[in-house]
Amino acid sequence: MSNYKKFTIIVFVMLAAMTSTVADAQIAIKNNLLYDANTTPNIGVEVGLTRKSTAQLFYGLNPWKFSDTKQMRHWVLMPEYRRWLCSRFNGHFFGVHAMGGEFNVQGIDDTFGLIKEDIEHKRYEGWFIGGGITYGYQWILDKHWNIEASVGIGYDYIKFKEYECGECGSFTDDNHSNYFGPTKLALSVLYLF
Repeated sequence: MSNYKKFTIIVFVMLAAMTSTVADAQIAIKNNLLYDANTTPNIGVEVGLTRKSTAQLFYGLNPWKFSDTKQMRHWVLMPEYRRWLCSRFNGHFFGVHAMGGEFNVQGIDDTFGLIKEDIEHKRYEGWFIGGGITYGYQWILDKHWNIEASVGIGYDYIKFKEYECGECGSFTDDNHSNYFGPTKLALSVLYLF
């Protein structure tokens, strides 16, 4: 069994255990619209732990290849603990998140210059792990629907192999990178049970 599958099973078992031990657990299913706009289907589950705390597990997967020279395939798993200033699922919150995943990218224009590597002319395959802090706000729309905006900053350790562009491009380097900066940006729609 791969490390990814083991990690996923452990996190889901932990979430199930949390919901079974919380007397008045409230659960929300959520979708990050910004990830959708980036062609990455995603889903999140957030569980109320106490009146002012929640735990969230978010998963995103982009399996598509846009062309022979352009792809942004990746998956990410992001657990997060949140502390609410008012009450859970309402108003301001602060959080601590971890994240991990794998990627296979090439031919992507880095308009904002966030990535040091030449992802427009090379292909990169690898994995990442890290964490950070989050700030966000949720607006209550009605009994079952909320909208959430959140942003996170933190650190990621990124281990990758570099290839010449193309699926069968020649291997050129085995390297790593330390990334400090934005680790999360979300505009989500939630359904609360």
